[in-house]
Amino acid sequence: MHRRTFLLNAAGGAATAGALLSPWHAAQAQVTDLNDAINKAGRQRMLSQRVGKAWLALAHKADSPVARQVLQQSMALFDRQLVELKAYAPSPTIRDTYTRLEAAWSEHKTTLVGAAPSRDGASALLAADAKVLALAHQGTVQYEAASGKPVGHLVNVAGRQRMLSQRMAKFCLSALLPVDAATATTEIAKARTEFVAANAVLRDAPQANDRIRQELQLAEGQWVFFDAALQRLQPGGANAARQVSEVFVASENLLSSMDRVTGLYAAMAA
Repeated sequence: MHRRTFLLNAAGGAATAGALLSPWHAAQAQVTDLNDAINKAGRQRMLSQRVGKAWLALAHKADSPVARQVLQQSMALFDRQLVELKAYAPSPTIRDTYTRLEAAWSEHKTTLVGAAPSRDGASALLAADAKVLALAHQGTVQYEAASGKPVGHLVNVAGRQRMLSQRMAKFCLSALLPVDAATATTEIAKARTEFVAANAVLRDAPQANDRIRQELQLAEGQWVFFDAALQRLQPGGANAARQVSEVFVASENLLSSMDRVTGLYAAMAA
């Protein structure tokens, strides 16, 4: 099967090109309250990993318009939300975090667009996105602390699930290049454990209403597809192109589900 065709039809045909590109096209143009800030701050964590996933898909020569647009649109969304979160910062400490994130992101963008994606540039990419992720996480935690509400914590936890979906996919694609497959395998296992535990927290939370539980059930179904794709990881195997496509699509589907869960928690009274 042609690689691009498979990319758009993997995971049982559940994904479409439109679903893959931008689940947040209708997002608010500015931060509206602290729950929204936690949501967007957490989304920055996810985007740091999603751009890496898309870049690595292109490094695999999976030169799909979908992967390229995911990379471009994710970078643009990161830029926009960075401005919003820095402007909304309710304290100098939080503003300083976003000033430092701005610098780390600027450096990371040179690894993303400075040269064509390739195995040679993968190690630098992974090092740069680790710095961005750490600062994006710090900002999310700081916004949660500013909220001081239980629902703020749940927005953070749900939002982190988005990041984990992309982090596992990113490391899977890294291992398939292969680039430091042993580290990638360890990170995938760690993220898998954290993802399963956090989903239980979200499902059992007193604030989880019927709509949230329904969305979490849908997310569990997407997780089954994604986890199955991860379990088939075989660095150096003959079916690397197929594995890249399966993981890419399944991770996008799971991301969309978890973004809806995060949005439902964020919509609760701050």
